[in-house]
Amino acid sequence: MPKINGNEIRPGNVLEHNGGLWAAVKVDHVKPGKGGAFAQVEMRNLRNGSKLNERFRSADKVERVRLEQKDQQFLYQEGENLIFMDTETYEQIQLPAEILGERRPFLQDGMTITVEFHESEALNASLPQKVTCRVVETEPVVKGQTAANSFKPAVLDNGVKVMVPPFVGQDEDIVINTESMEYAERA
Repeated sequence: MPKINGNEIRPGNVLEHNGGLWAAVKVDHVKPGKGGAFAQVEMRNLRNGSKLNERFRSADKVERVRLEQKDQQFLYQEGENLIFMDTETYEQIQLPAEILGERRPFLQDGMTITVEFHESEALNASLPQKVTCRVVETEPVVKGQTAANSFKPAVLDNGVKVMVPPFVGQDEDIVINTESMEYAERA
């Protein structure tokens, strides 16, 4: 595995540190008036989700880990586990439902997601950036209500509550951004 200097750490890098695998969430480069420059790195443990703040000087060497990304197709849920199939080898794997966190309701039958592996251990899973959902409950459309920043609450077919523009009505399909969990556009 390649070693990088402490000042080369970027958000999204996966590092091997203190015997664990950590994802760099936030990186601030600090140049104090006295002493050498350093990178203040906020990291999240990929195995248990704990957080850690660490300082790395430019002379510090850190082990950077490359994760293997594979596309997996969602088949079904079995108890607390989600069953996925590798789209190339047709091999099935079982992952805990909490690997998706709060984005779990947006997982739909047959959806292809990207799973990141480190030596055959699944560490992270990400949904497509945009997912189409149906509005099942919202206030009726009011004519003439065109204020720039007016949004109204809506409940989607997966039970998630989001804010939508006033022109979106019930039983309409909308596109949700899964990263921000907000309304993106009409479907």
